[in-house]
Amino acid sequence: MIDRVILIVLDSVGAGAMPDAARYGDTGANTLGNIARAVGGLNLPNLQAFGLGNIIPIAGIPPAARPLASYGKMKEASPGKDTMAGHWELMGIILDKAFPTFPGGFGKEIIDEFLKAAGVGGILGNKIASGTVIIQELGEEHIKTGFPIVYTSADSVFQVAAHEDVIPVERLYCICEKTRKICDKHLVGRVIARPFVDENGKFVRTKNRKDFSMKPPADTALDLLKRSNYPVVGIGKIEDIFTGRGITRAIHTKDNDSGMKCLHEELAITPKGLIFINLVDFDMVYGHRNNVEGYARALRNFDSFLPVLLSEIKPGDLLIITADHGCDPTHPGTDHTREYVPLLVFNRDIPPRNLQTRHTFADVGTTILDLFAVPHSLPGKNLI
Repeated sequence: MIDRVILIVLDSVGAGAMPDAARYGDTGANTLGNIARAVGGLNLPNLQAFGLGNIIPIAGIPPAARPLASYGKMKEASPGKDTMAGHWELMGIILDKAFPTFPGGFGKEIIDEFLKAAGVGGILGNKIASGTVIIQELGEEHIKTGFPIVYTSADSVFQVAAHEDVIPVERLYCICEKTRKICDKHLVGRVIARPFVDENGKFVRTKNRKDFSMKPPADTALDLLKRSNYPVVGIGKIEDIFTGRGITRAIHTKDNDSGMKCLHEELAITPKGLIFINLVDFDMVYGHRNNVEGYARALRNFDSFLPVLLSEIKPGDLLIITADHGCDPTHPGTDHTREYVPLLVFNRDIPPRNLQTRHTFADVGTTILDLFAVPHSLPGKNLI
C-alpha cells in the first residue's frame, strides 16, 4: 500500500530528441547525453544504481545490471516544450495546441495595455532575448529612464526585468499581476518578474523571480487529490505553475539546495499524500545560460543528495524522478529543447522493471490517483 508519493521534477533534464524535434529546431538535442559527452563522462553513482544509464546511453553512466528502480522515458503528448505544458501534462492535462509565442516581440495592443496597467511612459526591449544578456544591454538605459525591460523567449512568456532600486520588487510583482490579466486574453502561458541589481559593475538577476501563470483549463490530479482530502505540498515553483490550484501547502525556494533541504524537512512532517517539487537550477541557472560544467555539477549535487533522500524513504513511499522538457546547454541557442524525459520509479517492495517509452507524461498523474484510489477520468496509464 502506498501512503505517500514524492515527485521530483529535475527541471529541463531531457533524455534525447523526440521524433518531432526537427519541427522545433531541436534535432540532435540530448541534455543528459550531450552534457556527458562534453564533460568527458558524468559520474552519478546513485542515479546510475537507480537505472539512469539503462534509459539512454550516457557517457560515464553504464547500465545497471540490477537497477534499484523501474526506469524508462516519457514522450510529451502536448505540443511545445514549455514548463507549464510539461507540468500540466504530468498532472493530466494534455494540450491540443501550443501556447502562442512571440518571435517578433509583443504587438501594439498588448504593449499599449501593459503601459497603461504598469503606469509607465515606455518600455525597453520587446524582443526575444536571453535574460542575462538583455539586462547588460539595457540596464543602464533602464536606470536612466525608469522604463521596464520587456522581453520574451521561444516559450510563451512575457518577462519583465527591472532593477530593484528603480522598480521595487513588490511594485514589479503588482505590475506582473496586472499583466497576467492582459495576457489571459492573449493566452500567454506565463508572466515572469525578473528583478536584478548591479554587482561589481555588472547587472545580476536576484532570486526574487516570480511566475504568474495562466490557470489550468480543467481539474488536474492535484485538484482531485486535494478534494479527496490528501495533503498536496508544492515545493519550488509548483504553486506558481498551477496558480495555487490543488495545493494544500506551498513552500517557495530560491535554488536547488534550498529545495532539497525543504524536501528533506518535509518528509519528516508529511506522512501521506503528495510532495511535489521542482528543482529549477538545471534550467534557469545552467541550461538557459549554456553552462555545461555548471549543469553537470548540479546533476552531481542532486546525485549526492539521493542517499539522504533514500534514508527517509519508507516502505509506503513511492519516489518518482522525472523532468518537464529539455534544455540542452550544448545545443545552439538558449531555449528549451523538445526531448523525452527520464523516468525513475522507486518503491522498496515493487520489483524494478523496464517501463519502456511512455506515450504521455500524464501516466504520472494517473498512477498517483490510482494508488490513492481517487476516482478520475484523466488520460494516461498506470506505471505500476
